[in-house]
Amino acid sequence: MLRQSKHFLPHVARLCLISTFIEDGLRMWFQWSEQREYINSTWGCGWFLATLFVLVNLIGQLGTCVMVLIRKHVSIACFVLFGIIALQTIAYSILWDVKFLMRNLALTGGVILLLAEIKAEGRSLFAGLPSLGENTPKTYLQLSGRVLLVLMFLTLLRFDFSFLQMIQNIVGTALILLIAVGYKTKLASLILVANLTILNIYFNAWWNIPTYRPMRDFLKYDFFQTMSVIGGLLLVVAIGPGGYSMDEHKKKW
Repeated sequence: MLRQSKHFLPHVARLCLISTFIEDGLRMWFQWSEQREYINSTWGCGWFLATLFVLVNLIGQLGTCVMVLIRKHVSIACFVLFGIIALQTIAYSILWDVKFLMRNLALTGGVILLLAEIKAEGRSLFAGLPSLGENTPKTYLQLSGRVLLVLMFLTLLRFDFSFLQMIQNIVGTALILLIAVGYKTKLASLILVANLTILNIYFNAWWNIPTYRPMRDFLKYDFFQTMSVIGGLLLVVAIGPGGYSMDEHKKKW
């Protein structure tokens, strides 16, 4: 199945991964005044800087998403997205909210995997050099990306004592550990994708909420953030866990 999907899976993975940036960029357009007023009232930075913040987020996110989808200057696009994530982390005070901070770190992991994919395609400064084995930029990026991605699932764990919830937590934790150490990584990632997709549709069904209710925006934010992590996991399936993984070391035994 994976061999048959290798041609379209990376495209699906990239689209899912950048979906939260597309949604947020469109939000900046449709809620221009609200976003500007929020930044201005929160930071007291004035009309000009608040407008500049919204404009940077709008152009920065939608522009880079187009670059990723058409496969042009993807490395530059990734670094711009890193900047957008950092900017929003500060502007929206995400640093003080552990749950949202972990989600932003997971989102960062997904963008790191986009960089790793570029390395895998040989579109880097190291393309013409001899192979350095495990000690390559791609390997470090794959390790960092997959470890950061598992943070997202930690935010979805619910600590109650119902039997089904305990089973879900145990299975989820096992999958997290498998992906973190790189053992049966593709299988674990696919199972986690299925798990996250079900949880996402169940808990973040924003389309069922009337447009005038603020909860709709919160659920939409959660939904597309989760979709981005799903995209990151699919990218792990597409490009593999990298040299620093048990899967890779097993090939040498």
